[in-house]
Amino acid sequence: MTISMYQASIPVSIHALNNLISILEKGVVYAESKKIDPSVLINSRLSPDMFPLSKQVQIACDIVNRGMARLAGLEPPQFEDNETTFLQLIERIQKTISHLNTFKPEQIDGSEERTITLQIRENTLSFQGIQFLLYFVLPNLYFHVTTAYDILRHCGVELGKKDFLGQI
Repeated sequence: MTISMYQASIPVSIHALNNLISILEKGVVYAESKKIDPSVLINSRLSPDMFPLSKQVQIACDIVNRGMARLAGLEPPQFEDNETTFLQLIERIQKTISHLNTFKPEQIDGSEERTITLQIRENTLSFQGIQFLLYFVLPNLYFHVTTAYDILRHCGVELGKKDFLGQI
């Protein structure tokens, strides 16, 4: 059995992002039940030198939006990072999922050997498509979704492994 680049990217990313929505929704309920200003959670970090929850969500969205566009040979979309509420963060994820749903298998399949070049700060990274997906896009997506989960869990939101994995 083989798996296509599309199957390994779009449905997997949408699944992780839907789980992130559920995680954030639990953050909303927690903040309301404990009478905590939601901005406290949204601006929380695991460590002073790490990004806050809001930036973790933004990066998770950006990594798949830009990654899938690059695999399809398209110009990556750019979104402002101006979300300050749970609702705005959830809407950003929904907008990302809508964008991912515009891709067709024929746009992503066959990109295994496409050269993807990125400029990250002063470094230029170059990948073949399969390496880009498996060693850059998906690990970054999971890192930032996990960190968002960890921030809320650290703040007291009742989350478990089922919340991260979602319905399989």
